Amino acid sequence: MMNNYEFEQKVYAEGYQYIAGVDEVGRGPLAGPVVACSIIMPKDNIIEGVTDSKKLTDRKRRQLAEQIKEIALDFQICFIDEEEIDRINILEASKKAMIKAINNHKIQPSYVLVDGVNLKLPIPSEMIIKGDLRSYTIGCASILAKVTRDDYMIKMAEHYPEYGFDRHKGYPTKKHLEAIEKYGVLPIHRRSFKPISSHKKAI
Repeated sequence: MMNNYEFEQKVYAEGYQYIAGVDEVGRGPLAGPVVACSIIMPKDNIIEGVTDSKKLTDRKRRQLAEQIKEIALDFQICFIDEEEIDRINILEASKKAMIKAINNHKIQPSYVLVDGVNLKLPIPSEMIIKGDLRSYTIGCASILAKVTRDDYMIKMAEHYPEYGFDRHKGYPTKKHLEAIEKYGVLPIHRRSFKPISSHKKAI
């Protein structure tokens, strides 16, 4: 099994005290926000089973999320909504959500491990490809971000029951595309994303 604590061990060995892991969820959906989480976990207090949130069942993610929240030194979650995504593009919105989450920490991180993108930060940081899989702290962030965004989309399903947001969370599934075709584009849809951008029927 992969050791996903090597990055943290290396950073601690260099003398840094508070390591933040940051990840975002929701780049691919046609609807809803992108959600980022930045988290600082206690040193060497490792929760078994933490990995890339996409590799876990919903039930396991939720169990781990509760354990993570219980022991985290500090975590911050930031939403960037669909209007802002359309205005600045999804990559910039993802970066903005990550930076805002990092800046909101009550405990100042001394080092940041970032999943997949380079962020311009005033503190030392490292970008890790597939960081949610390879870094424990980023994995914790990915789980909290995913559960938070899923819960938001489940609430949206109550407002727009025909669209099935509780099942697909805004991703472009067959059911979601059929609902857009039948019922039209919602205020929570991302207007800059295809096929939304070419759709005429808006609510």
